[in-house]
Amino acid sequence: MVIINNFDEYKQLEGQMVGTSSWHVIDQEQINRFADATLDHQWIHVDEKRAEQEGPYHSTIAHGYLTLSLIPYLWKQIAEVRNVKMEINYGIENFRFGVPVMVNDKVCLQATIKSVNNLRGTVKVIVEAKLLIQDQSKPAYTGDVIFLYHF
Repeated sequence: MVIINNFDEYKQLEGQMVGTSSWHVIDQEQINRFADATLDHQWIHVDEKRAEQEGPYHSTIAHGYLTLSLIPYLWKQIAEVRNVKMEINYGIENFRFGVPVMVNDKVCLQATIKSVNNLRGTVKVIVEAKLLIQDQSKPAYTGDVIFLYHF
């Protein structure tokens, strides 16, 4: 895990791949809970029998937004940002889903610090996020996550 105490330490990481989270299994229970929370009960996610028989992957798949929602959890396994008065998930840009995450796939986040800028006391950090799937050559997604920090 990378420990970041201030702007200068963050700036030193600019351009570097800073780490990879641990593996996380996305099981059917998590997919069902996400479907309930978001009211997205599309059969490809929640109907195991139909997905097996009729689906293109012969299995249920995780919602794309479920996999995106794991970023804060997985990011905190890669970096601990200390001395922060406030942290804001500011946005996401240029996200592309490459391949679906099947039920019971193991995923991990790989993070590269693309840019670190001090905007009059607010530190804006752009992190390239890649969600890797165990035993897959293509990532589930790639894109940029933007965090704002007040140290």
